[in-house]
Amino acid sequence: MKVELLAYISSRRLLAALPASEIPESAFLGHLSFTFAVEGISRACSHQLVRHRVASFSQQSQRYIQVKRLSEKVVTPPTIAEKGSGEFSSFVEAASNVYSKLIDYGVPREDARFVLPNATETSLLMTMDGRSLMHFFGLRLCNRAQWEMRGMAEGMLRQVRLAEPELFGAAGPYCVQLDKCPEGRFNCGKVIEMKARYGQAE
Repeated sequence: MKVELLAYISSRRLLAALPASEIPESAFLGHLSFTFAVEGISRACSHQLVRHRVASFSQQSQRYIQVKRLSEKVVTPPTIAEKGSGEFSSFVEAASNVYSKLIDYGVPREDARFVLPNATETSLLMTMDGRSLMHFFGLRLCNRAQWEMRGMAEGMLRQVRLAEPELFGAAGPYCVQLDKCPEGRFNCGKVIEMKARYGQAE
């Protein structure tokens, strides 16, 4: 997986436009824009990602780009690598063979892709405003978030903290942002560890 912050609107530019303003920097979050390039995530991960409807997405198309060497273009969950790598590899190879045969038979790529697994890699561009990004971090950095999505969120957080350290210094899962877990009885019980992990240790 590769995550790169391609472009963003600096809070300094907005604050410079209102030099006499007493509005705190955090109030500008909704006016800031952050664009990321994400490569090598699974389709399973991207399906979760597009549920964040306030973001804009441009995703690599399986309709126009033929998938070749599928075994080299899948994301393998750690649990499967540990407990079922043989079965997983066999399934991916079988899907790859069926996909190639369908293409050879003249089936359009847009139909042949129906046999491709959710593990197939994809790439996308994503743009999100600062307020939505804080919400994204609150949800997707949680211990209970899916591991691949959490890894992507951590990569995004590292980069926005470099770009806007004051605005995103307090970013993290909601237990860090709110100083309490909103998951109720489903909480992981690791608020102290999460604060230490995301730089909010007391």
